[in-house]
Amino acid sequence: MKPYFAFQWHITDQCDQRCQHCYIFSENACKKLDSMTFEQMEATFYNCLDFCEVHGRSPYFYITGGDPILHPDFWRLLELIHSKDIPFTILGNPFHLTDEVCGRLKSLGCEKYQLSLDGLRETHDWLRKPGSFDITLEKIAVIKKAGIRAVIMTTVSGTNIDEIPGIIDTVVEHEADVFAFARYCPTSEEKDVGIEPLRYRQLLADCDRKFKEYRARGCETYFNKKDHLWTLYEYEIGEFQIPSDAKPGMIYGGCNCGNCHLTILPNGDVYACRRVQNSKVANVFEDRLADVWVCQMERYREYTKFEKCAKCELLPWCRGCPAVASGRDGNFYAADPQCWKEIIEGGHNFE
Repeated sequence: MKPYFAFQWHITDQCDQRCQHCYIFSENACKKLDSMTFEQMEATFYNCLDFCEVHGRSPYFYITGGDPILHPDFWRLLELIHSKDIPFTILGNPFHLTDEVCGRLKSLGCEKYQLSLDGLRETHDWLRKPGSFDITLEKIAVIKKAGIRAVIMTTVSGTNIDEIPGIIDTVVEHEADVFAFARYCPTSEEKDVGIEPLRYRQLLADCDRKFKEYRARGCETYFNKKDHLWTLYEYEIGEFQIPSDAKPGMIYGGCNCGNCHLTILPNGDVYACRRVQNSKVANVFEDRLADVWVCQMERYREYTKFEKCAKCELLPWCRGCPAVASGRDGNFYAADPQCWKEIIEGGHNFE
């Protein structure tokens, strides 16, 4: 089977929340809300299929927004995707999910529906919308009843880091299928995640212990260790080892930017990563994605430019989160601000 290529596709900016940490409105609260027409979505879809045909990949779509279900041609797009038997995940809000809606999503090939939980009740509702916490938890069962996997994603910052263990307990109690967290990416107006490196390492240790306790009890929630600093943590505790047959100069894991992922915005702009604010590489209405991948995207594959990671033996498997790093000053190759590893100068050579 061909390896998957992920397209994070924002079809609309329309949303019935105004989250405190949302990158759509972080720079301009009065931003014009863009949405693709169906003709633009159709052209984008076939541009993505062309990309996969050229580069030998299987397409996977993460349909999002805004809240994608608010797009007037949402169902029409899903029918188009389904006509080609292509799997997809929805990243959206909980407010419009009913048994009927989720049943229709399942019939059109939806594999997962991702909801956000960014704190316990008071914190989450302050960050997102009053009442959102309870509605989000309520809709987990509705999603699962339809045979769709319910995913809960948390954005970690200094605001909610102390609540993450409690969020895990809540997610498990409500029997979500998958739980993951990633760090908040600062914008040009928000320069810091607000977490010291060793505090973040302690969070990983606390979560790791909790994950193992739940697995030992037979918990069916899958804990997706999404942040690549998990690799560093597991390396330090002996659960990850550098393979003896690893070849110099090869990339085996870590951040997927420049590897198997692109983001498409409602105005057609294509980003190497949506969380990297200055990573626009093309416009899907004007450019062939297959060509963009071997031209403009090359500047995100210069691994020896990583200021800290290029000196670390874990470069081929980790590299932290360049999006978080670039949030400070726009430098994709800057050191991850939550990486706690001390690097010995001259201790490693990637090439």
